[in-house]
Amino acid sequence: MTPEDRFEVGIIVARRRLKGPWATHAWMPVAALPAAPAAPAWTQLGETEDEATFYAGAYEVTLHVAETAHYRDNLVSGRPSLWVALRATGEETYEIATVTADPYEGEAMAEGIGEIVEAVPMPPEIQAKLLAFFEAFHIERTFEKRKRDRADPEALARRARIEAGRGE
Repeated sequence: MTPEDRFEVGIIVARRRLKGPWATHAWMPVAALPAAPAAPAWTQLGETEDEATFYAGAYEVTLHVAETAHYRDNLVSGRPSLWVALRATGEETYEIATVTADPYEGEAMAEGIGEIVEAVPMPPEIQAKLLAFFEAFHIERTFEKRKRDRADPEALARRARIEAGRGE
């Protein structure tokens, strides 16, 4: 049986109240569910004085054979995570832009402007799927350092004589 290279996750986001003069609240991904529930997107799950949580919707995560070493790094990190990016679609509306299990892709997403990116804990069920995918497709590649050609100290001297000869 071939492990899954695609699976759906549900994303939970929070709207947290801020205490500052520039913004009243901030949105951020806070959790991933191992499967998408039957609830419609943007269903409110709870609310306190400082935070409201919502089921933002489902997203299909795709795994790639070329990134198996990255998935391993994520699994052995001590805190396996999924990186969730939210994109504003209006004044107070957001959509799930992407979800990835590749920590390097997640780091690159966080460097961008305009999306809210957070690492959220990876559920154990997703960790099992990621491990199965890694074990099925990972091929260890050895790193071979290339050797540089030795520098020819006379090469620059010859070029300088040639260029000097043209200027005469």
